[in-house]
Amino acid sequence: MMLRLAFALILFALPVRADVEIQDVTSPGGIHAWLVESHELPFTALEIRFRGGTSLDAEGARGAVNLMTGLLEEGAGDLDAQEFAKARDALAASFSFRPSTDAIAISARFLTENRGEAVDLLRLALVDPRFDPEAVERVRGQVLSGLASDAKDPGHIAGQTFDSQAFGGHPYGSDGSGTPESVRGLARDQIVAAHDGALARDRVYVAAAGDITAEDLGALLDRLLGDLPAEGAPMPQRADWMLDGGVTVVEFPTPQASVRFGQQGIKRDDPDFFPAYVLNEVLGGGGFGSRLMTEVREKRGLTYGIGTYLAPMDHAEMMMGYFASSNATVGQAIEIVRGEWRQAATEGVTAEELEATKTYLTGSYPLRFDGNGPIASILVGMQMEGLPIDYPVTRNARIEAVTLEDVKRVAERLLRPEALHFVVVGQPEGVSSDG
Repeated sequence: MMLRLAFALILFALPVRADVEIQDVTSPGGIHAWLVESHELPFTALEIRFRGGTSLDAEGARGAVNLMTGLLEEGAGDLDAQEFAKARDALAASFSFRPSTDAIAISARFLTENRGEAVDLLRLALVDPRFDPEAVERVRGQVLSGLASDAKDPGHIAGQTFDSQAFGGHPYGSDGSGTPESVRGLARDQIVAAHDGALARDRVYVAAAGDITAEDLGALLDRLLGDLPAEGAPMPQRADWMLDGGVTVVEFPTPQASVRFGQQGIKRDDPDFFPAYVLNEVLGGGGFGSRLMTEVREKRGLTYGIGTYLAPMDHAEMMMGYFASSNATVGQAIEIVRGEWRQAATEGVTAEELEATKTYLTGSYPLRFDGNGPIASILVGMQMEGLPIDYPVTRNARIEAVTLEDVKRVAERLLRPEALHFVVVGQPEGVSSDG
């Protein structure tokens, strides 16, 4: 109990800082990582990402990567699920395993005094998971319960419908959790194959922050990851965009229609990404200060919340938005979104909007570095996006360099009102599918 309390106190005692010094570390075995040393407290945060995620599901095994990831902490080596949990808790360590479309994320938190034992336990989960039949059935049941819940969620239905129309048979076009039929049909050998294909050294990214030196981190990396397969499953091909502008209505009995809307987006490494980022913030990404929030919620009260975001994925790029509105008013809200899209595409943003957005984006950025866990997460994300190691130092200057002319040029290039597609899940009045 005292170790758990100490661990919790450490999590809340870490200082906020943005002037991080990042070390580029390569283990003796050739595994690469970024590190921010901080010896103020005896605690380390470790973030690991394996590129590929649920997009690596084999043909006929949709949901295998998701199910496999949920089983990593359900017994490993000589420890069954209960024994593994007891060992982790005795060390006051914390592990999490999270699949997403393009990656498997693994987070570990441990005290310095227990580092060796915590790393050995995590290694078991990654290298030697048991996939015991009873654990497989328990986690399978949890996945099926989640799928049943999703089938009743209008927002989830809207998102999955949009993805299916945009990407068709590509993995991006279906739910990474699988379908009830595919999940029920997954056999243990398919789960083992998903493990071997997804957790491999040729796609791993690592970051650490806290009470550990570069030398110790290098040894830790080889100990933790060195026995994983050298190469994993092939990555998916690029996803072709298959969705034209228009509206799709999915009938669903609910008083509030849920809406997902979007178009093709912009790559993260595109030279115009920063102007596009600023543009999105003005249009729909800035909370209560955005144009869409002002026009749709504040002036007309048509929704409680509306937002947009850039989604540069590994194999496709989107610019997406979301809101919910009553069935009686959702059509009006859609027309306002179209109008704001059109106006931004032709006029860009104002000087006042640009300066306010720059102030917000540059001022809020240091607040992200609020402890070892967030720092490690930021560093591993930077690596996956191909950003340079000095990005935390140069990022705000890149925001400040964006001009009105940049935003207007990118708005004309990026925003395509005629290509904007809306998926509406509900019983919208005066709105119907047009495709």
